[in-house]
Amino acid sequence: MLKVLGRANSVNVQKVMWCSAELGLDVERVDIGGAFGGNDTDDYLAQNPNGRIPTLLDGDFVLWESNAIVRYLCEKYGTSPWFPVTLENRGHASQWMDWYIAELHPPMTTLFWQLIRTSPDKRDPAAVNKAIESCSRLWTVLDTHLAKHNYLLGDDLSMADIPVGCSAYRWHSMDFPRPELPALKAWWTRLSDRPLYKTHVMLPLT
Repeated sequence: MLKVLGRANSVNVQKVMWCSAELGLDVERVDIGGAFGGNDTDDYLAQNPNGRIPTLLDGDFVLWESNAIVRYLCEKYGTSPWFPVTLENRGHASQWMDWYIAELHPPMTTLFWQLIRTSPDKRDPAAVNKAIESCSRLWTVLDTHLAKHNYLLGDDLSMADIPVGCSAYRWHSMDFPRPELPALKAWWTRLSDRPLYKTHVMLPLT
């Protein structure tokens, strides 16, 4: 059995749990990090020296970094279209997964922490406005792409959609003014109709 170490309300853990569920894998998740703690113990740091979540245990094999875990699961246990057949499509999948983590994740993290995990009296309005501006520009990039595609790689859901798909729930669920991005909204609605996305991603924002 696969084991995932990490709390359910982490967007990075949600990537792994949603991916695992879509692949039909049997996974035990253990609450680690945040209010649960445990990610600074010697045992945990021996598996993940960064002290971050999630960490995947597949027998004796240990892997950390959520996007790497998604790629690993899709390649080892998935089939097409989750793990794309062609090198070109795998390249594009990695492109969007890396774009998310390098470009979109940082301002989305600022926005989430400010609006969800910071009390209203302690928020930084300038940081919120800057994050909204950055995120709006980046989500517009994806909206333009999705105007020609149902999913990031075309007609089928793949590993490319998982990281940014988890973030899309937060983008559409937090309370702030956002631009009208119809292709993005249509894509996210398609994700929202998936039972396993609802189970593992559409959780209360805490």
